[in-house]
Formats: sequence, C-alpha cells, structure tokens
Amino acid sequence: MMLYSHKEMQMSEPEYNKSLTPAGVDPNWKNIYRIGGLAAVLILLTSLAEILITFLPGGYIAPLSVTDWFALFHNNWFLGLRNLGLLNIVMTTLEIPMLFAIYAAHRNAFAPYATLALIVAFLGIATFYATNRAFPMLDLSARYASASTAEQRATIAAAGEAMLAVGRSHSPGTFLAFFLIESGAILLSVVMLLGNIFSKPTAYFGIVSCGLLLLFDICVSFVPSLAGAMLIVAMLGGISAMVWYFLVARRLLQIASSLNAGGR
Repeated sequence: MMLYSHKEMQMSEPEYNKSLTPAGVDPNWKNIYRIGGLAAVLILLTSLAEILITFLPGGYIAPLSVTDWFALFHNNWFLGLRNLGLLNIVMTTLEIPMLFAIYAAHRNAFAPYATLALIVAFLGIATFYATNRAFPMLDLSARYASASTAEQRATIAAAGEAMLAVGRSHSPGTFLAFFLIESGAILLSVVMLLGNIFSKPTAYFGIVSCGLLLLFDICVSFVPSLAGAMLIVAMLGGISAMVWYFLVARRLLQIASSLNAGGR
C-alpha cells in the first residue's frame, strides 16, 4: 500500500477553479450569467411555493375523472392550473436563461458537449409547452359549467379526457418532455463536472437530482403500481434539485459580480 503526503494528494486531485472570474469565461456575457443566476433563485422560490401549495386543501391529491377536474377548475381555478403544471410552466420558462448561462460559461472549452446538452434540454422544454393542457382545460371547464344539455357536456367531457391523456403530469403523455429536460440537465451537469468552473458538489447535485427525478418519471409513467414507493425518490430528487439551484445561482452571480468589479 502506497502512502502519499497531504501535499501530494492535493496535487493529484484536480480542483475546480475557485476564482470568481475563472479562465475561459467570456466577460462579454456577464449579463447572461447574472440573468441565469437570478432565474435560478426564482426557480428555487417557485419550488418552495410548490411545496407549500401541496399542503393546501386539494393540493396533494389530483382528481381522478375528467368531471372531477372540471369541478376543481370551477371551485378553485388556481389549484386546477397548478395541478396540471402551472408552476412547472413557470420553472421550465426560468430554466431557459439558467441553462443557457451554464452553457455560456462552458462554451469556450466544452462547446460541443454543452451545445448538445442545451439542445436536448430545450427540445424537452418545447415539448413540454406543446403538451401542457392546463389552460385549455380551464377553458373546457368553463364551457362544461355553462353547457345546457347532456349531449354538450358529454362532448366536452370527451375533449377533456383527450386533454388529460396528453397533459396530465407524470404520465406517458408528459414523459417525453420531462425525459428530455432532465437528460439535458444531467448532460450539462457532466459538463460542469469536467469544466472546473462550478464546484464538483454543484455538478454532483445536478446529476443526482435530475437522475432521481428521471427515475421517478419513468416509474410513475409506466409502472403506476410503484407510484407510492417512488414518492421518497421524488422527495430526495426535489430536495437535491433545490440545493443545485442554490449552488448554481450563487456561482453565476459570483461570476457576474466579479466581472462588474473588474470593469469588464
């Protein structure tokens, strides 16, 4: 067994560049870093709001039938929208500048890999926008409430069923969007691990959190019997994701602030 001095061990392990203005970061993109950091802060706050809303009446259990969904929208339109992904829309939109800022920080040294990760994530975001049915369901619920005949209500209910088949969260209809977003974030976290601009814990939290959330989406979308057991996986993934957002926000804002202080 070979023994190494503490100094030799430090030299053998590459550490991330702790400088507030790491080499390779383009100073002309400082506003992108700042916007990305602020977006990460807002994602973190939205995630906390999502948790708090869960404890409101109706915030945890989603309706089962389409008429139950219409009743929820009629009685509490905000919870109806939230249960069909309203806050996911907010967080996904905020992820655009955050992910782009991470890409921007690595584009000089790891452009091909960072670009691939960004494309995958943005394809997922576009797919999410295309499949989300929160606002169409709000419109259908209003039409269902004002329908005057049983035939009209049956037609609207059938349309609602079709909407839910595509837009219900954590179902096969929404799986592709979340799969691409989470896969892109994992790839980008690997780039962060290699780039030494962000700390290794930051990269690891990104890989672990998105990996756990991806596992959760796979299981609940295609093996519904595991949905209960996967709640602990979702909880661990959500907590890890919030830590990741915090670390990403802090680093991006550090870089932006240092570039301002340097007069660049």
